[in-house]
Amino acid sequence: GQRDAAFSLFYMAINIGSMFAPMAATAMCNLAMKAQGLTYAASLPAICNAYLDGAENGAELITTAADHGMNAGTDLAAFATNYISTLSAGYSYAFAIACGSLIVSFLIYFLGRRTYAHILTDKKQPGAAKAVAESGPELTPTQTKQRVVALLLVFAVVIFFWMVFHQNGATLTEFAKSCTSPEASGWTRIGFNVWALLSIAVGVYAAFNLFQSKGTLSRVISVAIIGLVGWALWYFYSVTPDPLTGIQPQEYQQFNPFYVVALTPFSLAFFGWLAKRKSEPSAPRKIGYGMIMAAVAYGVMLVGSLAITGTSASVSPNWLISTYLLLTFAELLLSPMGISFVSKVAPPKLKGSMMGGWFAATAVGNYLVSIPMLLWGKISTAMLWGILVTICLVSAAFIFSIMKKLEAATSDSPAPTDADLLETVEDEAI
Repeated sequence: GQRDAAFSLFYMAINIGSMFAPMAATAMCNLAMKAQGLTYAASLPAICNAYLDGAENGAELITTAADHGMNAGTDLAAFATNYISTLSAGYSYAFAIACGSLIVSFLIYFLGRRTYAHILTDKKQPGAAKAVAESGPELTPTQTKQRVVALLLVFAVVIFFWMVFHQNGATLTEFAKSCTSPEASGWTRIGFNVWALLSIAVGVYAAFNLFQSKGTLSRVISVAIIGLVGWALWYFYSVTPDPLTGIQPQEYQQFNPFYVVALTPFSLAFFGWLAKRKSEPSAPRKIGYGMIMAAVAYGVMLVGSLAITGTSASVSPNWLISTYLLLTFAELLLSPMGISFVSKVAPPKLKGSMMGGWFAATAVGNYLVSIPMLLWGKISTAMLWGILVTICLVSAAFIFSIMKKLEAATSDSPAPTDADLLETVEDEAI
């Protein structure tokens, strides 16, 4: 419903910033290294650290670093130390940008508080209305228990979803570093240009506006924007080297937020279309479908890894790009819908606690992200992805096995909103 759509828009806005984060980190890293006459190589930091720890890999260090800033006759220990410290400085610059962004976000929130003050329920309410809003509607102990149990069961599934989804910060990034070619050709190469991705996203919204708008001027503007987007994409395609080389592992992180931003209109339109036909799946079913989609995503990784022996190869970047697309479908089905489910089902007096439970489950899932990484190098990459597929399918089977219980909690009449309560009090006063 509208609640799901609102949380989808909220989720889309978050990912606009996330889309630019990898570009900012890469730019800061390259800036720091360029200042020292160095360039990035995915394998070089580990080689430098191993040399400084006493490994006899001087020949490997010389061979690898020859094209990345090491001059003939350079002291190996000095080069390794300088390379690591320079790379660390680049990451520190990236963290500085993140801190600056947080400050800017707070200033926007603080300076714009007048625009949302009217929706704060604890201000400018009559005393009676405020009392009713704080107490919330009465639920029987059975109803309260039913809702809490349903939410706890969803939280259990959410833990495993975030465990597999956030492998983008663990095994998927390691796969990008050690098993994926650092080169891209054809149209794939412009995907590593965040401005090209932004252009595509703008084109998507312009296209939706073209079909939904009723005004002639608005449609003309949409057509003009679509034309500019087409020109921009052709420009990026023309000026980007073919093949694009030197792709860094973190650059793959911009695909997921891009997909979220670009696909949200399709998600809203699709579920809106289903809602009009009274066939929109419930939030618990969307969560279950999200787990199945996550299994499909890692199934793609499994197929892409079948030709890999050990953990060293060079597969096409398209395997990871496709996986991130499918994981984004899963995320759009599960994350904003899950938050919406919590806000709808949580007993009024426990809304804060239950929302905290959602984020606590997210935190536990993030903590468990490291477990698959412990298996990296000990088993084949295909087997590792197979384990994640199994986790997703078991989680999906679990949530569908308790679907009746979850939908029973969802089907209960929704709790009145604060606005409804205020209107009731005002009617009684009249």
